[in-house]
Amino acid sequence: MKTYSAKPSDVTRKWYVIDASEAPLGRVATQIAKLLTGKDKPMFTHHIDVGDYVVVVNAGNIKVTGEKLDTKMYYRHSQHPGGLKELTLREKMEKDPTHALMHAVRGMLPVNRLRDARLDRLKVYAGAEHNHEAQKPEKISVKEAK
Repeated sequence: MKTYSAKPSDVTRKWYVIDASEAPLGRVATQIAKLLTGKDKPMFTHHIDVGDYVVVVNAGNIKVTGEKLDTKMYYRHSQHPGGLKELTLREKMEKDPTHALMHAVRGMLPVNRLRDARLDRLKVYAGAEHNHEAQKPEKISVKEAK
């Protein structure tokens, strides 16, 4: 029996819609990363990008647990002395509601040549509307079990 290895010509991509307001940030991000890498498919191959397109709506209403809105920090540096800038999750969400989700998903993807192409297939919208109805995306629920 031979081991199956996917070829780029074998890949068929589906479209999925995820509502980010259904579950906490990390739960949503792990589901998105799994769909972008294609790990839910039986044809998954490490060196071939077999993932799907993911449209995320309601990213502005994302939930976090505990005090993360005020204690989770995002840092950047201007490469000059004393140039460290820091923002809390609340401040970051006010500036750009989609950044926190994009940042979380980016950190969950493997660091290799396929990461940028996978992130290009992620479409994040702060509100409930998106302009990908023509692709007939399939709705996926990420509700946390209680």
